[in-house]
Amino acid sequence: MRTRIAARGQQGSATAEVAVVLPCVALLVAVVAATATVGRAQLACHDAAWTTARLAARGEAPVVATEAGRRVGPIGAVVSLSTGDDTVTASVDAAVSLWPQGGDRWRVGVSCSSTAWRELTATA
Repeated sequence: MRTRIAARGQQGSATAEVAVVLPCVALLVAVVAATATVGRAQLACHDAAWTTARLAARGEAPVVATEAGRRVGPIGAVVSLSTGDDTVTASVDAAVSLWPQGGDRWRVGVSCSSTAWRELTATA
């Protein structure tokens, strides 16, 4: 039975390669997770702004529209509503934590705004 003998100088090279590659893989996973978190929060801000603007354009009370936007948006989102002659604009701002319990150091701000035309109501 022949036994394979490693060449001199190559013993332990697999361990060294894993030691170099493993932190890189961990960093890549962390970056992908952070990007997904920010993307999800941006989409929630967009949905909240659209919902708020749409409700306000339909004639709902501003308090009702902004509360609906807060429910749809990310946790802690600030929803503001401004009105023009024919339009309603809703803005949503939020700070998203990239790291659980990371405090303010690991926060990224996301924001979105949406404008809707006021609907004309028919008078009887």
